[in-house]
Amino acid sequence: MMLKKLIVYLRKKLLLILFLGFVLGLTVTIYSHKALEYTSTNESCEMCHVHPHVFDSWKLSTHYDNPSGFRAGCVDCHLPPKGQGYLKEKIVAAARDVYGLVFKDSADYNWEQKSTFEYAQHHVFKESCLHCHQNLFPLTLSKEGQDAHLYYSQNEEELRCINCHLHVGHHDPNAMHASNVEFGTKTDENLEVFTGPAQVNAHEDFTETIPNTTVSFNMKAIQGGSFKIGSPEDEQMRGSDEGPQKEIKVSPFFMAEVEVTWDEYLAFYSATAAEGRSTDTEGARTEADVDAISGPTPPYGQPDQNWGLGDRPAITMSYHAAETYCKWLSQVTGKTYRLPTEAEWEYAARGGTDTPFFFEGQPKDFGKQGFFGKLFGKGSDLINQYVVYEGNSKGKTEEPDIVEANPYGLKNMLGNVLEYCSDWYAEDTFEKIQDGAVDPKGPSTGEERVVRGGSFRSPVSDVRSAARDFTRTEEWLRTDPQMPKSIWWLSDCNYIGFRVICEFDENTGEK
Repeated sequence: MMLKKLIVYLRKKLLLILFLGFVLGLTVTIYSHKALEYTSTNESCEMCHVHPHVFDSWKLSTHYDNPSGFRAGCVDCHLPPKGQGYLKEKIVAAARDVYGLVFKDSADYNWEQKSTFEYAQHHVFKESCLHCHQNLFPLTLSKEGQDAHLYYSQNEEELRCINCHLHVGHHDPNAMHASNVEFGTKTDENLEVFTGPAQVNAHEDFTETIPNTTVSFNMKAIQGGSFKIGSPEDEQMRGSDEGPQKEIKVSPFFMAEVEVTWDEYLAFYSATAAEGRSTDTEGARTEADVDAISGPTPPYGQPDQNWGLGDRPAITMSYHAAETYCKWLSQVTGKTYRLPTEAEWEYAARGGTDTPFFFEGQPKDFGKQGFFGKLFGKGSDLINQYVVYEGNSKGKTEEPDIVEANPYGLKNMLGNVLEYCSDWYAEDTFEKIQDGAVDPKGPSTGEERVVRGGSFRSPVSDVRSAARDFTRTEEWLRTDPQMPKSIWWLSDCNYIGFRVICEFDENTGEK
């Protein structure tokens, strides 16, 4: 009897516990759902994301004001749709936002840099774009848009929607997603117009003046000599394509003090772009024309990334464009201008040194350090005096005066922008160079060209004097919506530029 009562008692208790558990679980579920919904509102996002541009620019975008009347909220873009990893990404985003709110000051962030594709791709989901834009070929889509979306549908693995539509969620008045026929048309009429080029009769520094323009630039006389090209096997952060080292000789030449600036490049652009021409074939010049050089078509978008023109290095032009610029400059000055060979470039970059940089220090002295490295490791800020790289660039190019020159008087040989060389790239180039070779060149044919010097995006390893790299033609034109793609402008590389060489004949003293 007692046992039966005990069983009945325990059963009631168990039912009570189950009921209370159900009520508690239901309550937790309801409030968790409410919390989930609340923390997905724009108001909740605004509590952490206090930087000024976020909500102002969002309300100016087509995601807020559009013909359909639908207003995309923060989570519509910055989280994947429910059922496609929504909860996982929400937890990750929440942890990141809380950490930033507690331990960081939003005023210290470089919001311009964080608005670039490199950063945005980690916070905007392709699934979210396709969830709303399920029809990529609406009736209102232009022919150019159809071509671009067709290209996207054929390359979905490599492309994201924001490769082309980065600024539709947060409006940028300076961003352009169309043919920019106005680019480079503004000139300063108050400056002196040069009537002729510089006269050079000796191997000395000189200032070149481009005839019929207001543009001039400095050329440094680089004495010839011997040096070891490449890096020794024990150099820190060495690449496998940097050896074996070979002792070679380089003849005297002139090299531009800085990369070709926008002022210089736009002089070429204005002089050679056929009036009204909008494609690579329309209105092209012929050999019968006075200058016989056909220059760039209008770019698609803003080649300078809205960082500024003037003395900043000209960027986003193709190897073909850089080579054509050299031909034009040679024609208007009567000298022989060209791109440097890889041997000439490294000789000039080293400035007579044989260490990883032309200044003191080893790569690991300047590299990123972990917590214990910062406490006990060796570090140095010396690199900031000479190089614009990942560690100090704020995500964009800089004007030349921000750094000091190397021993040959050349600025930004390391960092700022990658620089084209005339050589074809091969991993085993140095294996095929003979010791004692004079003015060696790379392979006679190839698929990609050598680029040197690293850029504002580069880690320390890539701004060493011996560091080698190469062009990536297909990758750098991936999101160009034009068919065929431009032979002048790169749609996906904002960190490439070039520097010119002027030849000098040491026997005759002529250039």
